[in-house]
Amino acid sequence: MKQPLVIAPSILSADFARLGEDTEAALSAGANWVHFDVMDNHYVPNLTIGPLVCKALRDYGITAPIDVHLMIEPVDRIIPDFAEAGASVISIHPETTRHLDRSLSLIRECGCRAGVVFNPATSLDVLDWVMDKIDLVLLMSVNPGFGGQKFIPSTLTKLKLARKRIDESELEIRLEIDGGVKPGNAPEIIAAGADTLVAGSAIFGADDYGRVISALRGEVDTA
Repeated sequence: MKQPLVIAPSILSADFARLGEDTEAALSAGANWVHFDVMDNHYVPNLTIGPLVCKALRDYGITAPIDVHLMIEPVDRIIPDFAEAGASVISIHPETTRHLDRSLSLIRECGCRAGVVFNPATSLDVLDWVMDKIDLVLLMSVNPGFGGQKFIPSTLTKLKLARKRIDESELEIRLEIDGGVKPGNAPEIIAAGADTLVAGSAIFGADDYGRVISALRGEVDTA
């Protein structure tokens, strides 16, 4: 069964000159989580932010769950640092660790919820062996590395397959999607099984964060 819908703005698209204020504005406008993209210019072709920025958001006063998506390899070394910095959820790609089971266990041992991330061409088969160690499945609907990309339509089929696996497991696992999510495609994304929507430029690129967030929820007409 799907859980209540969560909207998680990706701060990759926020104003970094006033990150705390911009993040707070998105949450005040109706968002639930903060999505925190970490890139290393190695696993993905971009370099973004680290644990110090996560801690800075907590120190600023952000109390909402911080959903950390690690696009780095090797990944194990940095997991405890993000847990200490205030991460609530830490999600990793199978390709970034030699021992996925161990890495997911490490996330939970550090006091965070654990997630596994699938790139557009990555098979869901690994889920068969780690369902008892995860709290979230994140499907990338773009190739990771940059914001503002277009949604890959085949992800809808993958979403349905992931939803089926989660439902059959009878575990409380969230199904998140990231990449090209906007009010225009949110209804079909939700219908395919997603219960957690990451949106970056769609929210932070708008003049009215609240209207976009409401539109993602289907509460107002899309602009």
